Amino acid sequence: MASDEITPPEPKGRVLSIAGSDPSGGAGIQADIKAVSAFGGYAATAITALTVQNTQGVTDVHHVPEAIIAAQIEAVLSDIGADAIKTGMLATKSVIDTVVDTLGDRLAEIPLIVDPVMVTTSGDTLMDDDAIDTVRERLVPLAYLLTPNAPEAAKLTGLEVEDVDGQRAAGEALLKEGARAVLVKGGHIEGSQIIDVLVTRNGVRLFTRPRLKSQNTHGTGCTLASAIAALMAQGLPVEQSVEQACDYLHEAIARAPGFGVGHGPVNHIWPLAEANLAKLSS
Repeated sequence: MASDEITPPEPKGRVLSIAGSDPSGGAGIQADIKAVSAFGGYAATAITALTVQNTQGVTDVHHVPEAIIAAQIEAVLSDIGADAIKTGMLATKSVIDTVVDTLGDRLAEIPLIVDPVMVTTSGDTLMDDDAIDTVRERLVPLAYLLTPNAPEAAKLTGLEVEDVDGQRAAGEALLKEGARAVLVKGGHIEGSQIIDVLVTRNGVRLFTRPRLKSQNTHGTGCTLASAIAALMAQGLPVEQSVEQACDYLHEAIARAPGFGVGHGPVNHIWPLAEANLAKLSS
């Protein structure tokens, strides 16, 4: 079980993202790097899979050998280090086992943000069925923060997650499985508002925002988890990190560049662009 006493010493904003690569730049490792950078953090990566995808979907996946995944993690942590670790696409049981075994006792000191990526925005499956059980058994108990969307929370708990009550129940169930905090996202639940439910051992908090009418939602889960990781890596507590990251993502969707003909990417770097404009006009 994840310790209640994780307090990274002298946080510097270093985030290790362990996830798949998206050549179109909207999700996966590419989104993670941009989101972490947008908050002034330092992004390092361990790539678990090379996907062939764009805004219309995934057409192929090349899985990186487990030994190379482990070596990437070791190369980063033995040299640069990390103040937070974020996981994304871990497609198979063997990959999950490799990541957990390689991280080992480091998770007693470094918070782990787990985005249990199972299905893409376009509906493509990114995780084997047996890997879902492994997430529940091996990753959930180590998670400082778990960030499932409603369908992922339903798969992990076996509960119906169709409203706020379902989100809360799923979050509480995952706390019992060992996660320290769970953010059950509400983007897949119908309604004029999106309600994200944060369940911690101290209680429940709702984050409510108006739903934006936009197709530009490619990689939103990756982006949000990485933004949270970046803020936590700089010393912010979970609740404040979640609130700021949700605000950031809402604006990133609103300012999406409109690339692609399917589910387009968000504008990951809008805070940097805004800061640059402010400097130029001053």
